[in-house]
Amino acid sequence: MTYVHKSNNNDISAYIHIPFCEHICYYCDFNKVFIEGQPVDEYIEALLKEAQLLQEQYPATNNKTLYVGGGTPTSLSALQLDHLLGGLREIMPFTDGEFTVEANPGDLTADKLNVMKNYGVNRLSMGVQTFDNRLLKKIGRKHTAEDVYQTIALLEEKDFSNVSIDLIYALPGQSLESFRDTVKRALELGLPHYSLYSLILENKTMFMNWVRRGKLQLPDQELEAQMFLETIEAMTKAGRLQYEVSNFATPGFESQHNLIYWNNENYYGIGAGASGYLGNLRYKNHGPIQHYLKPLKEKQLPIIEEEILTRKAQIEEEMFLGLRKLSGVEKQKFYQKFNCSLGEIYQEKIDQLVADELLIETPKALQLTQKGLFRGNDVFEQFLIEKNG
Repeated sequence: MTYVHKSNNNDISAYIHIPFCEHICYYCDFNKVFIEGQPVDEYIEALLKEAQLLQEQYPATNNKTLYVGGGTPTSLSALQLDHLLGGLREIMPFTDGEFTVEANPGDLTADKLNVMKNYGVNRLSMGVQTFDNRLLKKIGRKHTAEDVYQTIALLEEKDFSNVSIDLIYALPGQSLESFRDTVKRALELGLPHYSLYSLILENKTMFMNWVRRGKLQLPDQELEAQMFLETIEAMTKAGRLQYEVSNFATPGFESQHNLIYWNNENYYGIGAGASGYLGNLRYKNHGPIQHYLKPLKEKQLPIIEEEILTRKAQIEEEMFLGLRKLSGVEKQKFYQKFNCSLGEIYQEKIDQLVADELLIETPKALQLTQKGLFRGNDVFEQFLIEKNG
């Protein structure tokens, strides 16, 4: 790994990637494989070896957050989960921060939840996507709405209260009525956190192939915008405040791990295809599992790409990640990081975006307006320094 500029702050969060799934969804382009016949135990050993190597070479004094995502972490058996989480707790200097595991409805068992509790997992993120069984089938999910209710009942029984669910809107064939029903049923669960994403067509997914062949119709942009607007209204009314473009929480239950990304702070990316950010280095691991395992057998980090970020690139990232938060980019924090003010670099651009009613500038921060929320990408690209001459 290349030389890394060390920051004074040795708080480094960690994302741990489990690429295995019991079923591949039609819209998903994450690094994942069908679990059957895969070297799962060997992969867990390699993950722990990578965590150890990172700790030795880029030591953290504390992990603010741990996040086990995928793929489907709950596709692991209780025994495999025990080995993974136990190993992570031994290696990582994690004390009492947020420890999240992603789960699929229907995959969670009492045994797996007991293992998680035992190792201090205190937050679960569950991929629900929709409560419409017809649509679930259409997008290739193997769970049903009934599975969601059963899993929530199990979580209540096991006293797991910090639960988030992901929903996707603008699905093929999704009507406004179906979407409203999903949001209503989601909020009736009374959970502290909800993430709502519009469907993005990715290359190499079955959905993209079907759209290209004219076999799939997606809702138009107007309907998608209506769904987003109604989401914000319903969530706000239910006391789940929008703190990031796609995320809503009861105050105090915001995802601390995702805030690490949006605040442009450091994190290890551990696992096949995972990305990390250390000092001024962004890196990405080998994606295919055998390519990932090979260097670790020789006690080498499994990195395939690395980029030392220039100051300019760090500033750009600070802007387009930070503006995703409703609290925006804080002027004082920006100054502390880069030793110059926002205005010195961007004032002309800021004035224009304020005049266009896409941004609000206060003495303390720069924030998206509601109109800006709907046109986020248009706003973010204005902060690429090249674009501004």
